[in-house]
Amino acid sequence: MIEFFFDCSSPWTYLAFHNIQPLAAELNEPIRWRPVLVGGIFNSVNPSVYAMRDNPVPAKMAYMLKDLQDWAHDSGLKIVMPPKVFPVNSVKAMRGCIWLESQGKLVAFASAVFEAYWSREEDISQDTVLLKICAQLGIDGDAFLAGIAQPSIKAQLKANTEEVIRRGGFGSPTIYLGDDMYFGNDRLPLVKAAILRVRHDGES
Repeated sequence: MIEFFFDCSSPWTYLAFHNIQPLAAELNEPIRWRPVLVGGIFNSVNPSVYAMRDNPVPAKMAYMLKDLQDWAHDSGLKIVMPPKVFPVNSVKAMRGCIWLESQGKLVAFASAVFEAYWSREEDISQDTVLLKICAQLGIDGDAFLAGIAQPSIKAQLKANTEEVIRRGGFGSPTIYLGDDMYFGNDRLPLVKAAILRVRHDGES
């Protein structure tokens, strides 16, 4: 099984979330979706992200933006850097992913959240934006707001975040095949190769 720890506030995670689904379908490999808060990860084990944002290297930043657009084009996605709200508080959206998992709507909701923020520059920290997404997906808005306020949902998001840190993660997306960790959208070919290698070794 593929474990996919993710936060919708990351553009690289948007790419990986989109791209890992056909990969998993091709390999007939299930995905366990694990919503986290990437800010909590950064605060605990990767504060260098904040230093980089405060003092970016211009040439590196320019290349990163170009690289992001190359990947977006290759993946068939539109990704823009939100000029007004970045980084965004994604806690309600990620709690929503957890609450909706049991209803079979995690993937649809997360996809819509990614698109709202990274394609249309909508502020996904706002209830109005999340409720509009819920309406589009046939999710009762009042039930959604009540659901994400449940202590058990809040605790699960915190537990997921602490778990990925404990297992060696330092950002989003973090992908595991058992104890074998991969980080980032560009590691998906290695994920595929690892799955095929394990299967080959198991048949040998």
